[in-house]
Amino acid sequence: MRDERWDDAPPPSQRNWLLYGVLGFLLLFAALLLFRAWNRSEELDRQLADAAQQEASLEKQVADETLSAAGTRERAELAEANATAAQKEALRAAQERGQAEWERELARVEAEQAQRRSQQAEAIAAESTKEYDELKQARQRELDRMQRALSAIVETERTPLGMVMRLGEDSLQFNFDKDTIREQDKELLSRIAGVLLASHGYRLAIYGYTDDQGPASYNKNLSERRADAVRKYFIDAGVPADIMTSQGLGESNPRVKGTSEAARQKNRRVEIGLVDTVITYDADEGTAER
Repeated sequence: MRDERWDDAPPPSQRNWLLYGVLGFLLLFAALLLFRAWNRSEELDRQLADAAQQEASLEKQVADETLSAAGTRERAELAEANATAAQKEALRAAQERGQAEWERELARVEAEQAQRRSQQAEAIAAESTKEYDELKQARQRELDRMQRALSAIVETERTPLGMVMRLGEDSLQFNFDKDTIREQDKELLSRIAGVLLASHGYRLAIYGYTDDQGPASYNKNLSERRADAVRKYFIDAGVPADIMTSQGLGESNPRVKGTSEAARQKNRRVEIGLVDTVITYDADEGTAER
């Protein structure tokens, strides 16, 4: 029996062409696929190249930006250093201005204080001068009173340094070669002591003298005894011992020159120098000091 399936089959040549057609189609399709694959590969290569270029560009940009950032940071650090230096300089200048202002203020205060001290000193000096003038006038009145009182008793003489009382021929007398105060002369010394006790602010210097008869050394010793006798009498009368000194000057500095008995009698004397201890008078310049 004949198989009908093979009856409808194409002849062998036709089947070959059909196979070739299919193969050609497949080849064409494969070629198309390969072409597309190649195109995609080219595209990928381009993309990779572009990506690499972009990456390089980005790296360059990053490097540039890093460099720029480094430069910016360096400039910023420099600017910060400059700013810090400027700030320090400004602070130093401010400190110097403050110091200068403080020194000016201190100088002003010191000048004001100096002026006040000067004014105070002037006021004190004026007050001291006023007080001194008043004191000097009071001492002058005191010395005038003492001189009036003493002049009624003995011979007195006012000098730039004070006052001198002469106890000699017309008042206190010493006999020849004697240092003893006579009874009739003690009243005179008592009256002088009374004036001295009623006064204050003075010192006494008692000087004894002799005539020119006898050795000079003997006369000096005699004059010392005469001065000391008067000093002791004043002490017994109540005059403080610490305000008195006594000294013998012998035959030096005679009151009256000559060898007559009258002259010699005047030279056998005691003189008392009264010096103010509150005000010291300058004999050369005529000024006085406290």
